[in-house]
Amino acid sequence: MKIIKSYINKVIFLTIVFISSSCADFLDETDKSNFTLNNYFTKPEHAVSVVNSIYESMQPIMNSGFNGGPWMMLEFATGLADTELGQAQYSLFVKDLVNNSDNGYGQTYWTSYYKGIANANLAIANIPEMNMDETQKQRLLGEAKFLRAYYYFNLIQIFGNIPLITNPVDLTSEDLYPSPADASLVYDQIVKDLTEAEDSGLPMRDATGRASMGAVKSLLSSVYLTMAGYPLQKGNEYYSLAAAKAKEVIDSKQFGLFDTYDALHDPSMKNLGENIFMAQFAAYILPSSWQVSIIPYNRGISNYSAETGGIFAQEEFVKSYESGDKRADEKEFYYTSFSLRDDRNQILELGDYYIYKHFDELAQTSTTSSDMNWPIIRYAEVLLIYAEASNEANGPTNEAYQAVNLIRERAELDPLAGLSQSQLREAVWREKFFELSFENKTWFDMVRIRKGFNVTTRQFEDYVGHQFVYGPTIKERELLFPIPTAEIRNNPSLVQNPGY
Repeated sequence: MKIIKSYINKVIFLTIVFISSSCADFLDETDKSNFTLNNYFTKPEHAVSVVNSIYESMQPIMNSGFNGGPWMMLEFATGLADTELGQAQYSLFVKDLVNNSDNGYGQTYWTSYYKGIANANLAIANIPEMNMDETQKQRLLGEAKFLRAYYYFNLIQIFGNIPLITNPVDLTSEDLYPSPADASLVYDQIVKDLTEAEDSGLPMRDATGRASMGAVKSLLSSVYLTMAGYPLQKGNEYYSLAAAKAKEVIDSKQFGLFDTYDALHDPSMKNLGENIFMAQFAAYILPSSWQVSIIPYNRGISNYSAETGGIFAQEEFVKSYESGDKRADEKEFYYTSFSLRDDRNQILELGDYYIYKHFDELAQTSTTSSDMNWPIIRYAEVLLIYAEASNEANGPTNEAYQAVNLIRERAELDPLAGLSQSQLREAVWREKFFELSFENKTWFDMVRIRKGFNVTTRQFEDYVGHQFVYGPTIKERELLFPIPTAEIRNNPSLVQNPGY
């Protein structure tokens, strides 16, 4: 019976492309005609449809409600987040460092991203043989390769011990029950996909939300930075590659920091300005659902009927921001008070630091249907990647200072100057933790640099042995998340990560 169920799951996995919907300005109806793999890839609309389906795998990660949400997994693993939602056991398991392989958040990441990879594999295998405009063909292939690289980059960092599949799979394929691949091979494939996407003719930016050359180069800079650190530790050569690729994005002058932080959660600014690449949502069609999770539990401040209190910032973390840092001011990155639903002239003190950078005020106070996108790559991150990588490769240069000081200038902080390489290294790390907080970036950085941030001393300390401010201490097993139980059960070739 288990084998039969596994086969059924694989068939569903492979054919998801044919029943999925698309998003953003490409939120269109799927082709409702009857078709199979044998007759599907016959016209340009089919190529567009299959590539649209790859984007869909970003959205389940953001689903949120009274059971929390998969995206929270990477935030609770930092020790910098808290929750009021006692029934969200998956959140509590990660937060308290007692996680196990039955955690549904991890299952959502694994299933969603491998579905995206499966659809990308179908696109990459079939689109080259299609009779269609060559420019459009190459751009679609570039999008597919970028997205496959993005999904693998997340999976390898989260789970480590993962299969690498680059061709479509059917019931006769050797990859039906794939074995884990060496991590270096997965990273090599990620780099290959992204470098090939660089040759695809994508525009430097795309306001519709599709993958762009800016997104490709930005992600590649992040990949190189990660390869320079743990676990591969490729060092100086890859820091140089990361800096060079980030510099290409900077030098394109197609992106810039928003003047105010308000634009970060203004739906009218999605896919524009600082936003290089985002997970797409649309009010009344596919609205973002994390709004119910970033408001306090049943305090009556929101028009949403579900006020879950799913996630908010640890007080000590917010108070570790440098004195005068605008990001820590009220209703910049966080909020501690808000008006009541029944009387918007009455302000309620909330007692904790809730997340304002993802707060859709129109949806919260009126429509209860959010048009906000989720940020995946911001220009601020590119600047910080450049500052860190350049400092590692060449020491504290004027260019490295300029990049990090753009971030500090917006935060109304004094510019950095006169630091040693090690001092600038940690200063940039702090800026990354503060600027990219609650964007699913911090845990990846912690594992890459093998450091945790002590919010009391504002210093970095070894990741293994780092104690969260509320008590739990990180063990070596927390360098990875467990491979989901269902995947281990259904695929005898997989090997569970140590400690789970």
